[in-house]
Amino acid sequence: MSELQLKKNISVLYAFSFFWLALVIIPVIVPFFATKGLSLADVFVLQSVFALSVVVFEVPSGYLADMIGRRRALILGSVFHGVGFTLLCFAESFAGLALFEITVGLGMSLLSGSDLSLLYDSQLALNMSPQEKTRGIARFRFIKATAEGIAALLGGVLVLWSFDVVVYVNAIIAWVPLFLSFRLVEAPYQRMQAESPLSNFRRILMHLFYRDSLLRLTTLALTFYGLSTFYVVWLIQPYWESYGIPLAAFGALWAAKNFTVGVAARFCAPLEEKYGPVPVLVVMALLPVAGYLGMAAGGGLAGILLSFTFYISRGFHQVILTDAFNSRVPSAFRATANSMTGFLFRLTFIVTGPLVGFLYEWQGMAVTLTALGVASLLLFLVLMVPLLRQVAGIVEAVPDATA
Repeated sequence: MSELQLKKNISVLYAFSFFWLALVIIPVIVPFFATKGLSLADVFVLQSVFALSVVVFEVPSGYLADMIGRRRALILGSVFHGVGFTLLCFAESFAGLALFEITVGLGMSLLSGSDLSLLYDSQLALNMSPQEKTRGIARFRFIKATAEGIAALLGGVLVLWSFDVVVYVNAIIAWVPLFLSFRLVEAPYQRMQAESPLSNFRRILMHLFYRDSLLRLTTLALTFYGLSTFYVVWLIQPYWESYGIPLAAFGALWAAKNFTVGVAARFCAPLEEKYGPVPVLVVMALLPVAGYLGMAAGGGLAGILLSFTFYISRGFHQVILTDAFNSRVPSAFRATANSMTGFLFRLTFIVTGPLVGFLYEWQGMAVTLTALGVASLLLFLVLMVPLLRQVAGIVEAVPDATA
């Protein structure tokens, strides 16, 4: 395989990820679900259906990607992605929406771990330095966030006509990744040993959770700090509505938040190189605490401004923790390992997501945000403090080390 093909692989992966996340329905999806008769509690239940479908397929699909190749997994995932968002055009009931979520969840599970693994393996084959690989992941995250931002602006304009126009345009865009996936090539990587699936899974779990305490804490942080900024995704649109923000402005606000993720991801690596990983991790971990408690107490414009803290945290999280995780996972089972973090994320959301929705219906927005703020603070004390101690020890031993 030539160097030119591998470099092209990275560019195609960037384009693939851009169109995968260019979903114009997302910035207005909660109001869209409301037009189908769903309450916010129903929305959280529906997202648990999506999470359950991902949980069921997540690890098997990552394992499949390691066995048959990341490119084939991405092609198959793109088919389900396109079919799922096409089904959304015809969904009129909770059952129809659940079928949409399950189909898209299957596509997401096939994507999860495969795109990042293919990117990482392409970088390794090109003999990129650790700094170049980190910047490559940062660009990857920046492009994804930019795609969401541009799609949000487009969605905000299209919704002025109707929700039908939004879902139809969304369905067309959702098929683009399939065409791009055929232009990918499989980067060289060490194939997983042809043992039984249970033996391979046992070996991966041992590597992630038993042999290296730093990797174990990183794996848990990658999961739970993804969750800490995820609940707000489903609360922010009702929050805007409660303060009289017009629906037409949702696209611009959603775009601004995704551009914030992109900027944070873009500058995370330089900040880590300049100040070290510990300060970046501290900021990443405390921003959700400030965001939830600030939104609960501030309200109005102050609350909307404070909500941007989640998106700065997400940008840092998607670079520093993702790079730290993938740099410590062997190529042979990188896709499976990435899928396992997604599995833990979705499994936890299945349990906690409906509880957040029911708490909102029972006690309202302020109590829900306060509870999530307290939970984020406990997460910092229980998980981030031990991780910081480990990282600080490495930095002290090797001053030029990153997370």
